[in-house]
Amino acid sequence: MSGSVFALLMLAACLHASWNTLIKAATSAWFGTVLVAGFASLLALCALPFLPTPAVASWPCIAASVLLQLLYLWLIARSYGQAELGLVYPVMRGTAPLLVALCNVALLGEQLSGMALAGIGVLCAGLLGMACSVPRGRRNGVGLALLNALVIAGYTLVDGVGVRLSAAPASYTLWIFLLCGLPLPLWAALRQPAALAAALRRDWWRGLLGGLGTISSYGLALWAMTQAPLAVVAALRETSILFGLLLARLVLGEHTGRLRLLAALVMLSGVVLLRLA
Repeated sequence: MSGSVFALLMLAACLHASWNTLIKAATSAWFGTVLVAGFASLLALCALPFLPTPAVASWPCIAASVLLQLLYLWLIARSYGQAELGLVYPVMRGTAPLLVALCNVALLGEQLSGMALAGIGVLCAGLLGMACSVPRGRRNGVGLALLNALVIAGYTLVDGVGVRLSAAPASYTLWIFLLCGLPLPLWAALRQPAALAAALRRDWWRGLLGGLGTISSYGLALWAMTQAPLAVVAALRETSILFGLLLARLVLGEHTGRLRLLAALVMLSGVVLLRLA
């Protein structure tokens, strides 16, 4: 892997953690999520006319992915409303690869190598450490983060099939961003128009930057997969866990704590082992 590809992957990981930080920093995590999704949809709409249409065979996957990602966005808003970024983000990002690996074994009959089994064990140890770092009053946020990790695993498996069927990975991805970003602002405009207008006046820039961040992060990762081995790219993307912890401390002023930091490092180690297996 060249130095430039590595640097862009680190940028993608940082951007992913950054748009999650923007949602958490918004006055309302729910409206922050709505704005990020809405602006990402507008940006996708601007780019799609210049891209080929995904193959017909991939549209059922697009539909399934959109439904799962709408649930993902709703759970992000709920979990960030109940717990810190430095807790929710590592649990979501670290648990999803574990669930994908287990689903591949259960559904596709894949055999796990020794490194993969070691990665699962290390990941589980990190999750246990993360759970022990949580005060009792904030455990609902962890439950929502774990549920969202299951949703992330679901759309990861769906998109793994769909993007191959599409014959147009970039437009496949942007169609998902477009369709995911439409329902949330429309629902908010119908149910809470005054609150949405206030959030737009107050946090429009967070929504715009978050929309740019989420599309750019995924686009850079997609490009990197054409330049370097998929497993290496996937492993390096998960360094977003560390960027998330850093941003939680520096931007949001959250108290990370030694146990949570150690647990996140253990989880990241497990993810890397699992991805490289």
